[in-house]
Amino acid sequence: MRDYLKFYINGAWVDPAVPRTIDVINPATEGVAGHISLGSAADVDAAVKAARAAFAGWSQTSVAERVAVLERIIAEYQKRYADMAAAITEEMGAPAALSQKAQAAMGIGHLQTALGVLKQYQFSEPRGTTLLVKEPIGVCALITPWNWPMNQIACKVAPALAVGCTMVLKPSEIAPFSAQIFAEILDAAGVPAGVFNLVNGDGPGVGTALSSHPEVDLVSFTGSTRAGIEVARNAAPTVKRVHQELGGKSPNIILPDADFKRAVTGGVRAVMNNSGQSCNAPTRMLVPNARMAEALAIAKEAAEATTVGDPASGAAMGPVVSAAQWDKIQTLIERGIAEGATLVAGGPGKPAGLDKGYYVKPTVLGHVNNQMTVAREEIFGPVLVVLGYDTVDEAVAIANDTPYGLAAYVSGTDPEAVRAVASKLRAGQVGLNNAAPDLMAPFGGYKQSGNGREWGDLAFHEFLEVKAILGYAPKPA
Repeated sequence: MRDYLKFYINGAWVDPAVPRTIDVINPATEGVAGHISLGSAADVDAAVKAARAAFAGWSQTSVAERVAVLERIIAEYQKRYADMAAAITEEMGAPAALSQKAQAAMGIGHLQTALGVLKQYQFSEPRGTTLLVKEPIGVCALITPWNWPMNQIACKVAPALAVGCTMVLKPSEIAPFSAQIFAEILDAAGVPAGVFNLVNGDGPGVGTALSSHPEVDLVSFTGSTRAGIEVARNAAPTVKRVHQELGGKSPNIILPDADFKRAVTGGVRAVMNNSGQSCNAPTRMLVPNARMAEALAIAKEAAEATTVGDPASGAAMGPVVSAAQWDKIQTLIERGIAEGATLVAGGPGKPAGLDKGYYVKPTVLGHVNNQMTVAREEIFGPVLVVLGYDTVDEAVAIANDTPYGLAAYVSGTDPEAVRAVASKLRAGQVGLNNAAPDLMAPFGGYKQSGNGREWGDLAFHEFLEVKAILGYAPKPA
């Protein structure tokens, strides 16, 4: 049982202003795994004041000083790596192998990437007689989700620390254990008091207080588009910068000349990874109508080969994160069938033999059209919808016919044709032929998938202001 009842404010573990706790549920067992305290506006105010006080000193540190801090954080993270992976499995149900090889790995990956960028980053640039200086924006509110908890924490904290910002983190109250361990890592690494602060809580109690606080200069939020709209609305009266990474309904275009076995199987596996709980999952597969039957047969085989079970069992897929998430997924699967989609694999209910835990069948819905609910709404579960097209131009039009624009995918054997399709897709990141992730590639969306970019050097830009100092250099003789 994990009981994390204190917050990390100004370099110390402190009690909440008002004692109030909630249960944290293990989604594999439906049992209570621990408890956290729920913060309030008073806790947020204390954390923001600590961050504001620390900003004066931290913002003036040298690159070498910040490099040293990041190196110490990485060293401490490595010591706690197994603890981190175990916590992620317990809090959000990720299979043990996924937690070890991907979930916890992404955290240290972003730290190492930020360290490499920092060592080479140019914080000033002469332009004629003017000097452009990039300075830390100030106090940052970081609001992160439960689905890739360390990925989203590290890809915000690492660049914010690197450029000289101070911050208050509010992790998801659904999966808060990994954030607690992360705070312990930063404390052990000797991050100066007030630079990093952690306040647990829910959206109404802590998220709203952070996004509306007048001493917060930037809010970086990852979550649903609906919640992102509320964050922006709360931030508007103080005209603070708002960076958002929101929902997705990413298209995956399988071109007529693609290796269908490889492309369709890879697409199914990508959707089922992390139980479908990835905002950039390729959940809308587009295949030529002439090869629809072939594609559905391959998708059925791949989905039915996806093992589901206890995260410690070696199964490829664990549970989804909560009862509420399970209920939402079931409702959308049933709606898809009611609206005319063909059930190819999976379907409503729990997999056989898994009565306890929030397990979902790996599901494929075929013959979907782009106006069906399952093609429009982000399901955030292991559900793939397959749509048909007659021409590549039609495939592109269907792919772009969505309020989202986080990611897109294209598969085909002709590199020029694949690149041509990619150039027409309205998405922040386009993957070609099952390309591997790239931690230096900017991550973020078009349209209602958000604004701004995370990962790599472009992540630094989100946490910087640009100052122009005119007359800095003498005019040429």
